Amino acid sequence: MRIAGIDFGDARVGLALSDEGERLASAVGTVSVTGLNDAVRKCAEQIKALGAELLVCGLPRNMNGSESFRAEKTRVFGEKLAEATGLPLEYFDERLTTVEAYTYLNLTDCKSGRRRSIIDALSAQILLQAYLDRKNFGKTQNNS
Repeated sequence: MRIAGIDFGDARVGLALSDEGERLASAVGTVSVTGLNDAVRKCAEQIKALGAELLVCGLPRNMNGSESFRAEKTRVFGEKLAEATGLPLEYFDERLTTVEAYTYLNLTDCKSGRRRSIIDALSAQILLQAYLDRKNFGKTQNNS
């Protein structure tokens, strides 16, 4: 099954997609949006075209584990997107995914002009890969 990873933002939404074996996440791209309904419409179109069967949306949390001020808006977006696509939705803790994405870009010497266009897609990829790794960890442990 292909799983879509989503990093929701007010101006841009990052998208990632898993392979059919649910082992590897790949960044798909960034969708520029002008509001919540525009984000839902554009992302639903992209996700349908990608053939995803499950949505994993990053849920913003504070470092102490409580939901951040952005969590409520993210939940509204996620529910509307699930309704628009007809796909099941799961939320996954996105703490530090953007920090990890910036660290990766620094290590690979990515120029600052390109960062804006790829940071959200890379964050979605990191989020989705963490989700896949957690999901598959139990399978690996049980098969050992």
